[in-house]
Amino acid sequence: MTVTKPTKQRLASLDALRGMDMFWILGGQAIFAALFILTGWTGWQAFTAQTVHSVWHGFTFYDLIFPLFIFLSGVAMGLSPKRIDHLGWQERQVYYRKALKRLMLLCGLGILYNHGWGTGMPMAVDDIRYASVLSRIAIAWFCCAMLVWHTCLRSQAMTAIGLLLGYWILLCFVPVPGGVAGDLSAAGSWNAWFDKHFLPGMSYQNRVVDPEGILSNIPAIINAIAGVFAGRLIAQATKVGEWKTAGLLFILGVISLSLGWLWDLQFPVNKELWTSSFVLVTIGWSAILLAVFYALVDILPGQRLAYPFVIIGANSIIIYLASSLVDWDYISQSVFGGLIRAVSEPWQPLLGVITLLTVQMLVLHWMYRRKIFVSV
Repeated sequence: MTVTKPTKQRLASLDALRGMDMFWILGGQAIFAALFILTGWTGWQAFTAQTVHSVWHGFTFYDLIFPLFIFLSGVAMGLSPKRIDHLGWQERQVYYRKALKRLMLLCGLGILYNHGWGTGMPMAVDDIRYASVLSRIAIAWFCCAMLVWHTCLRSQAMTAIGLLLGYWILLCFVPVPGGVAGDLSAAGSWNAWFDKHFLPGMSYQNRVVDPEGILSNIPAIINAIAGVFAGRLIAQATKVGEWKTAGLLFILGVISLSLGWLWDLQFPVNKELWTSSFVLVTIGWSAILLAVFYALVDILPGQRLAYPFVIIGANSIIIYLASSLVDWDYISQSVFGGLIRAVSEPWQPLLGVITLLTVQMLVLHWMYRRKIFVSV
C-alpha cells in the first residue's frame, strides 16, 4: 500500500462514480429506511428493496456495486493502456512484480476485511474465509492487466466473448459430477462443486456457494475488460468529441443491458453465480452510469456537486477497509450522539445516518485537500 501525492489531473468522473458506488456501502443504504420512518411514505420501501442483494436469481441496484467497481478498475487501466511484451525480460519483471504485489496485497487485505467488525482473525486456518470482494477485484484486475500488457484489442475482445460463452456452456450444458447439466441451484451448480473441492477455509456464512468463490472469478474478468474498452473510448475523446464519447458509452450500455436481459430468459441473471447474463446487465449499467457521470462531471461543470463522491472515490480502498476495521457508528455517536437524541424520535434514524456519513466525509475531505491518496 502506498500513499502518493500525484501531480497529474485525475479523471473526476471516474473518482465520482467510484465514490457513488462506495457511498452505499459506507452507510448510504440506510437513508431510505430512515426516510420511511420519518415520512411513512411506502414508496421509500421500494427504494429500500434495492439496497439489499437479490436472494438468488434477479437483480437489484445493490447487486451492481461490486461489478461496477471491477469495471472502473478496468476503466483506469484503459485510460493509459500499455503493451510491455516488446520489452526485455528485465524491464517486464518490474511490471510483473508490481502486479503480483498488488494481487497478493489485495487478497490479504480482503481476508483482513472478512474478519473485521471486532471478530478478529481465527487461529485455525480452516476457519478463515479466504475468498473476498477485494480478492475478486485483484484477480479480475490482474488477469485483465496481463491481457492489456500482452495482447491487442481484438484479442482482448475475443477473450471476453470466449469467457462469456464458455462459462454459459459449462454451467448450462456440462453435467456436474454426480449431478445434471444446467442445474443452477445453490447446491447443484458447478460453482458449489468447485468451492467444495478447491476453496480452502470456510465459505461466506458457510453457504455451499461462496459469492466470491473460485469459479465465478472467471466471468468477473469480463467486467474489467469491458472497463478497459470504456477507458480507451474516454482517452480518445479529444479526437472523437466528448459528447459523442458520452453518447456512445450510453448507447453501448443500453445494448449490453438489453442483451443481458434477453439472455436472462435462458441463463438467469444471478450475482452469486455471476452468470454471463449478469455480466452483460452489470456492464450495461456500468457504461450508462459512466456516460452520465462523464457528461455531468467532466464535460459539464459538475465537479462541485460531485465533490462528496469524488473524495470517496479518490480513497475508495482505504475507506472500504475502514468500514470493517473502524467503528464509525461509535465515533459518530460519540461526537453527535447528544444532537441525535435531542431531536424528535422520527428524525433520529435519518440524523444518525447523516452524522455517520459526515464523520467519514470529514476524514476523506482532509485527505483529499492534502492530496493524500492511498492506493494498492
